[in-house]
Amino acid sequence: MPKYFGQYGGQYVGEVLKPALDELTKAFQKYSKDKKFLMEYQDLLANYVGRPTPLLFAENMTKDLGGARVYIKLEGLANTGAHKINNALGQVLLAKRIGKKTVIAETGAGQHGVATAAAAARLGLNCEIFMGMVDVARQQPNVFLMKQYGAKIHVVTDGTKTLKDAVNACLKHWTSCFQDTHYVIGSALGPYPYPDMVRFFQSIIGREIKKQIQQKENKLPDVLIACCGGGSNSIGMFTPFIKDKKVRLIAVEAGGIGNKPGQHAIRISSDSPAGIIEGYKSRFLQTADGQVLPTHSISAGLDYAGIGPELADLAEKGRVEFTSARDLEALSAYQYMARTEGLLFAMESAHAAAAALKIIPKLSKNKIVVINMSGRGDKDIFITAAELYKKEWTEFLGQEIKRLCD
Repeated sequence: MPKYFGQYGGQYVGEVLKPALDELTKAFQKYSKDKKFLMEYQDLLANYVGRPTPLLFAENMTKDLGGARVYIKLEGLANTGAHKINNALGQVLLAKRIGKKTVIAETGAGQHGVATAAAAARLGLNCEIFMGMVDVARQQPNVFLMKQYGAKIHVVTDGTKTLKDAVNACLKHWTSCFQDTHYVIGSALGPYPYPDMVRFFQSIIGREIKKQIQQKENKLPDVLIACCGGGSNSIGMFTPFIKDKKVRLIAVEAGGIGNKPGQHAIRISSDSPAGIIEGYKSRFLQTADGQVLPTHSISAGLDYAGIGPELADLAEKGRVEFTSARDLEALSAYQYMARTEGLLFAMESAHAAAAALKIIPKLSKNKIVVINMSGRGDKDIFITAAELYKKEWTEFLGQEIKRLCD
């Protein structure tokens, strides 16, 4: 039976995809308990991904803000530059176990696409990536990397040409080829068993934090902060702490540039309604008649109109607190982290940092806050340079175009 989290989740797909999801459910339930599979996965995490990733004491930030002690989980140091590799590697290994020859994936910011392409190359599977035309334009470094790993890129020109449309295109393609192809969903959403599967592979983040903070502080953290688009890095960070009720769990959505439809991607904080879209029930930015609204975020990975069903349920129960950060706040936090701690946050992660900058000074010095740096910010150079150094960046691009055309 398809799993629900409260009223959210489920498996709302056409009959053509039922066999693929049934096969995947059985395989996941089997291999998530299989010692040989788990040993191979753990070996890849250690020797290919580079886990455990460090938990860094942010000494300069702690002193500067004058509040809680701050730690940063450096998922950006994982191979391919973000947390996405944890799940991509697990799913590609699972696909190989059940005899698939090809993996397909959607991507927004490009990190999931890069991770899937790299994992497929490592494990010897073909890879195809679906990416909206808008995201292709603003994430060219990741498009280049996916191609180097041998992936075929499908540029999606439907709708808003962003992540939502890439998901739709990927699902449509999967209906024609699921016999020998596995769809690697990158976030903790979609039809069952994907929310469970992504959480399973990403919860390594929270398990490592729990062990590392106990070694460093001999206690649990008081606050965990993660950015939240679909929710893979946040649910991965939060899961091992959900039963520890004294630990505050804070998810940060994309506040964009305003409160009007199309200016942000705030699902929970804006009290968006429940709906059934792309195979699962959750909270979505949508019109009264159920049409998905356009979204905006400076970060390509946070501008999705929906959210993972488990996070929607945890928000409804009050276990996870939701807030948001505007584009300019995230940009400011991006610069602050670079200049204060020497860390180049991805723009997605910078939303978590922006919220942390508001929260930390209000906490007492005996409190501990952990921020998830879900990815590195070098992928965002076409966004951040254009925003922060527009004149110099425009001149540089003009010179490069001239050089390439000569």
